[in-house]
Amino acid sequence: MIRLIFPILALAAAFAAPAARAQMYDPDYPVCMHVFGSLEGERMDCIFTSIAQCRATASGLPAMCLINPYFAGRSVRRRY
Repeated sequence: MIRLIFPILALAAAFAAPAARAQMYDPDYPVCMHVFGSLEGERMDCIFTSIAQCRATASGLPAMCLINPYFAGRSVRRRY
């Protein structure tokens, strides 16, 4: 009986783990929009190339625009 209880508890613990995923910042875009609130859901959209573009999208939403801390920028290729 005890041999059966332990695997069942381990299986229940595996399925009871929270289904949250890590939020990823896209390093290709310099500006992110942090959306919050119960209607919109909490998320970070890093798809903007400028603050003005982000603010236009965020207008009327419970959101704010932020500089992407993980923005990699463009790599400059040197010509010889």
